[in-house]
Amino acid sequence: MTFRHIRTSLIFLTLFTSPLFAADYPKVRIETTAGDILVELDDERAPITVANFMQYVADGFYEGTIFHRVVNGFVIQGGGFMSDMTEKTPRDGIPNESGNGLSNERMTIAMARTNDPHTADSQFYINLADNVALDPKATRWGYTVFGVVTEGVQVVDDIGHRATRTQNGMQNVPAVPVVIEKVVVVTD
Repeated sequence: MTFRHIRTSLIFLTLFTSPLFAADYPKVRIETTAGDILVELDDERAPITVANFMQYVADGFYEGTIFHRVVNGFVIQGGGFMSDMTEKTPRDGIPNESGNGLSNERMTIAMARTNDPHTADSQFYINLADNVALDPKATRWGYTVFGVVTEGVQVVDDIGHRATRTQNGMQNVPAVPVVIEKVVVVTD
């Protein structure tokens, strides 16, 4: 084998084993009354979180829930409440995977939680801006990012600009509900 053949083989091997050609990440389409949002999920860096989210998808849990919290320039949050602000009963919380190297940047999807870092269950949010203050620090846990919006950015931005009100004691609830009709796994 000549040097030229070795070099060609190495280039070929590098091309087809690089992250660009890595196994496809799972994708889901969040179908809402405001339009569709396509999200690619990073099951390599957030395997527990993605598996948890995908189980909720498989169970049809998100059907009929709303984006119940909209803070313009910050986040849209959904996956836990119905239009009448009745909370759905989620499964137990999962371990926090916020130290996975993914950052709360614009159009990433992450898990909502309480002050306890290991309480993320069904609720998620999409960042409307770079919210790196939600990332982990040496002194505290962050919020687990587990994917990115690849299509429907305009839908997310539209939801983020909706008028809000206080409803059942909760602030930042869209005045006109944005309903998640269903979330489906997308195959290429």
